[in-house]
Amino acid sequence: MAKNLPPLRLLSVFEAVLRTGGVRAAAQELNVTQPAISQALRQLEDHVGARLLDRRTRPAARTQAGEILEAAVVDGLGRIADAVEQIRGLEAAGHAVTIACSVGVATYWLMPRLARFSALQPHVAVNVMTTPQGAPRLTPSIDLAIRYGLGQWGDGLVELLFPERVAPVCSPAFLSRLMDEAGGDPIRLDRAPLIHVRAEDPTWLGWPAFLKQRGLPEPISPGRQFTNYVQATQAALDGQGVMLGWQSITGGLMREGRLVAATSDQVVPREGFYLVSAFGAGEREAARLLKDWLLGEG
Repeated sequence: MAKNLPPLRLLSVFEAVLRTGGVRAAAQELNVTQPAISQALRQLEDHVGARLLDRRTRPAARTQAGEILEAAVVDGLGRIADAVEQIRGLEAAGHAVTIACSVGVATYWLMPRLARFSALQPHVAVNVMTTPQGAPRLTPSIDLAIRYGLGQWGDGLVELLFPERVAPVCSPAFLSRLMDEAGGDPIRLDRAPLIHVRAEDPTWLGWPAFLKQRGLPEPISPGRQFTNYVQATQAALDGQGVMLGWQSITGGLMREGRLVAATSDQVVPREGFYLVSAFGAGEREAARLLKDWLLGEG
């Protein structure tokens, strides 16, 4: 079969002429003379035994044989280009790692740490995949995942990243407003505007469970509802209410003074944040470096 195939050089010239619209443009792109392009086209036509271009038109039109060969050449060269990229990617994959987590964890916990990791390991490319809540299951394209729960998953190696602590937080200005309204009395969460996150995960601690565990009354008003933690955090920063601050996510904002504790109440849930590593991920340098570094940061 290979004996019937024309040289790849001739096919590349043919493809360039069709794509650029003419011999002159193809010669400029390939950095050769126009006669060289014309000669290559004639050699290709001799090889296949048919006219490929109708040179009586300007620009030259494809003959029926030219249309047939064009479809095959475009598809074939495209597949070759894809294959070359995949082959190059085999080497690059050893220096890349993909980690999945919720958008809240990515924004407030992971990204600030990745800046430090990149400074230490500049040759490692880290790809971050986010979901509104939780983290997707590990797939062949995901090396690591940060998940909240009891650590009872079987799709990878599970290691505790950090425990959690949950407490009511708000902006300093909003806290001053609550204190003024309380007139010196302790702040009552059941009377404060609360910020809720609608969580699909039943283990995610929301206001009803938090208040029940602390023996506090249910809120009078429904408060504001958000679909993810980033939206809720921004609402708290804007002084729209009191949110449940997860130490891993709002801890940095509290250290910066942008959020403060609204009351002294807090809950330490049984669940924590875990790093789940795909089986065999530790054999790849990039995944192993990021995993070990994150466990150290936790």
